[in-house]
Amino acid sequence: MTGTITATETPADETPRPGPKRARRFRPRSIGTYLGVALIIVWGLAPCYWMIVTALRDPADTFSTSLWPTNPTLQNFADALDPDAKVNFSRALLNSVIIAGATTAIALLIGVFTAYALSRFEFRGKYFVTGIILGASMFPVVALVTPLFQLFTDIGWIGSYQALIIPNISFVLPLTVYTLTSFFSELPWELEEAARIDGATRGQAFRLVMLPLAAPALFTTAILAFIATVNEYLLMSQLSSERTAPVTVAMARFTGTDPFVTPYASIMAGGTLVMVPLVVMVLVFQRRIISGLTAGGVKS
Repeated sequence: MTGTITATETPADETPRPGPKRARRFRPRSIGTYLGVALIIVWGLAPCYWMIVTALRDPADTFSTSLWPTNPTLQNFADALDPDAKVNFSRALLNSVIIAGATTAIALLIGVFTAYALSRFEFRGKYFVTGIILGASMFPVVALVTPLFQLFTDIGWIGSYQALIIPNISFVLPLTVYTLTSFFSELPWELEEAARIDGATRGQAFRLVMLPLAAPALFTTAILAFIATVNEYLLMSQLSSERTAPVTVAMARFTGTDPFVTPYASIMAGGTLVMVPLVVMVLVFQRRIISGLTAGGVKS
């Protein structure tokens, strides 16, 4: 006896309907994540916030513990930028731009060719050169103060721009080389070879093909080198003069009208003038910075 089994057929006009969406549950682990992020934000931004609040306070209320500016005023910024003050803060801002800009440009120019050679070519002593660059980046700055001061005194460079730019180049150049080397190592060299086959010279292939591809890394390296140079203080305080002192030195030497009272509110105003442009620059170009830092991190 044979039987037949008929499968249940679904009518063509009936389509399965999606079930009701489940509400996303708020897990306890999410609370810990949000608290951790909030703690990091507060830890990082609280000093900056307190500096801005102090800069906006009346000098008589400098040591107030209020979380908001007490008797807010812009007089502290005017005092910091006063051209008749003993320490010319406006001149110091210009000096920092000159020193950091020249250091970044020269370090980037040298670093891009060095990184390209280390990542593209195989030559004798390649790893020795890499080790020298790494060793230079680990050398303590304080050990260089006395030799550089003696050297620049002998050749008459103390207080000049070149005495401030050349040492900074040696500090930011290892960062530049290592950042760009890791990026160049992951670039598709087939594009350069294709350009060479089409008749381009090695220099043209590098300038027209490889260099545009490295733009995110170049941009990131330039910003990091610029910020590192602006933040340098130890060597700048020993090798600069009143004419060439950058903002870090000017803030340390800043004095008010009363030599017996430290103008903390004006110093905070000067720090705000230095910090705000750097923070705005990083926030505006954060996508390029992140793309440059992460470029080359994963092989395709």
